[in-house]
Amino acid sequence: MAARHEEIADELRRAIDREEYTVGGLLPTETDLAARYGVARGTVRQAVAALTAEGLIGSRQGARRVVLASRRSQSFAELRSFAGWARAMGRKATGRVVAQEFRPATQEDAVRLHLCERTPVLHVLRLRGLDGEPVLLERTVYADWISPAVESIEPDCPSVTQRLFEDTGLVFAYGEHVIDAVAAGAQDAELLGVRRTSPLLRVRRVTTTREGRPVEWSDDRYRSDAVSFSVHNSIGNNALARTTAG
Repeated sequence: MAARHEEIADELRRAIDREEYTVGGLLPTETDLAARYGVARGTVRQAVAALTAEGLIGSRQGARRVVLASRRSQSFAELRSFAGWARAMGRKATGRVVAQEFRPATQEDAVRLHLCERTPVLHVLRLRGLDGEPVLLERTVYADWISPAVESIEPDCPSVTQRLFEDTGLVFAYGEHVIDAVAAGAQDAELLGVRRTSPLLRVRRVTTTREGRPVEWSDDRYRSDAVSFSVHNSIGNNALARTTAG
């Protein structure tokens, strides 16, 4: 028979999956949950700790828990970090910063991040892996207002998304993704361990806060033999838009 805190954790997981608690929203307080389930706050705290370890909710000292993800398979209707996606599959996410530096914002940076040209922004080249195997190369540009917080994160942090939430309370709420295929360049090939010109899946994305303020834009390149994407839609709900190349 499952312990009571495990039962409560499973009920909370199902509630998140049903979107009773939506991504970016708050869980009830420990006191409210304890009253709802008729248990001590310590039992609730154990249940919440399990969800925090799974990356479903975020925990900050003295603040209510924020829902960061659900357990559903990754889709483009749900924004989930690489580390959160890996955890949902039972895999271990790894990451290391290959290079990072401040540069003046280009015209493209300025448009995507709603900044003035030449505003200092942080460029980060990060290699991501699953169970130690390199699968993703991220070229990310962070807006000036969040760049100092990103710069202070250790180079091998497995989840920048989680760390930024813990350090600043930032929730990555919305994302726009453009997906295509590209040939691996010399740097891609060296870091991902593939042949030059090998096909890679590219996702260009812009991520914003709940208020619509751009946080980052990124050119993410996945090994096509290691990662695939799927889209679930219906006649009444289509999260994917098709456009011509260009």
